[in-house]
Amino acid sequence: MLAFSGGLDTSFCVPYLQERGWRVHTVFADTGGVGAEERAYIESRAHELGVASHITVDGGPALWEHFVRPFVWAGEGYQGQYPLLVSDRYLIVEAAIKRAAELGTRAIAHGCTGMGNDQVRFDLAVKALGDYEIVAPIREIQKEHTAVRAYEQEYLKQRGFEVRAKQQAYTINENLLGVTLSGGEIDRWEAPGEGARGWCRPRSEWPSEPLRVKVGFVGGEAKTLDSERVAGHMLLARLNHQFAQYGVGRGSYTGDTTIGLKGRIVYEAPGLVALLTAHRALEEAVLSKQQNRFKPEVARKWVELVYEGFFHDPLKTDLEAFLASSQRCVNGEVTLETCGGRVDAVAVTSKHILSARGATYAQTADWGVAEAEGFIKLYGMSSTLWAEVNRK
Repeated sequence: MLAFSGGLDTSFCVPYLQERGWRVHTVFADTGGVGAEERAYIESRAHELGVASHITVDGGPALWEHFVRPFVWAGEGYQGQYPLLVSDRYLIVEAAIKRAAELGTRAIAHGCTGMGNDQVRFDLAVKALGDYEIVAPIREIQKEHTAVRAYEQEYLKQRGFEVRAKQQAYTINENLLGVTLSGGEIDRWEAPGEGARGWCRPRSEWPSEPLRVKVGFVGGEAKTLDSERVAGHMLLARLNHQFAQYGVGRGSYTGDTTIGLKGRIVYEAPGLVALLTAHRALEEAVLSKQQNRFKPEVARKWVELVYEGFFHDPLKTDLEAFLASSQRCVNGEVTLETCGGRVDAVAVTSKHILSARGATYAQTADWGVAEAEGFIKLYGMSSTLWAEVNRK
């Protein structure tokens, strides 16, 4: 059972496994990053390569429920930046295992390399869900071939299979969460070329009129878009389309990978960045000071677990219980605006905003001078005493 995307690595896996005696069945878990034309290409590619069977499963709703919702609750990127765009891997594993059960096989194959994080995510997810034999062709060939992508391309061409031009230069991942690109000049620490672009339009193509949208939340989960109730995965897909036109959510990122290497990618997450911006604006207004201070610590640990492959670790479930509890008053609407390149939350409405009846920051207060001076004296007592005792 091969998790299949139609890209260079998984295309290579099919004839490689066949030539070693395997009967290869493929499943494409459509986690929302491709259109009908691309889905048709992936299916035709699988049959062109001679698979025994191929199916496509809809992974969008599961991706929203099991990843997007708790990720937005957490509100933190990995190392403060990266929005975990390849977390669909865990849902792909579940789809592959379900298909393996239907076929009666316990052999699960993937196209992950031995240099990156995805191999850890795939393998640990498979191990958490049952007793399976894991087959990883790309890890096998890298023992003998240092230029792995070039070897894969030549391998396919010798067997009469063409390789898309873009796949020759970059490793590209697309799903409901966004797009990641690596390889080529990105790996050489150079400025990304024009070919390293996914959904986000360049500045020359941004619309001249600003974009405004209103996102409504219930329990910290986005439920409405411009007052229309929309299923979560469809809401995110619409945000992707709208904000990609304005180049929102594009960046380059260098991070510490699970296996210890430095990883550099270009990523685009227009909808997810917009959603995180809206959620944070609402959350900051309705959570208490102590909640806002403490919650990022839990969020960072949750993000680390997901990034490093521990999607099924019990600690992740424990942390999600806290995150869910923190969202019980995160209800309201946020208006987002962009003129291009970035998105801002320009208005927040909620009955849970923690505003004092008799005081407004920097404007009015219902306490007097004596109360203010007394608070400052007691609040700063320790620091003031240290200064007095140690003053020369």
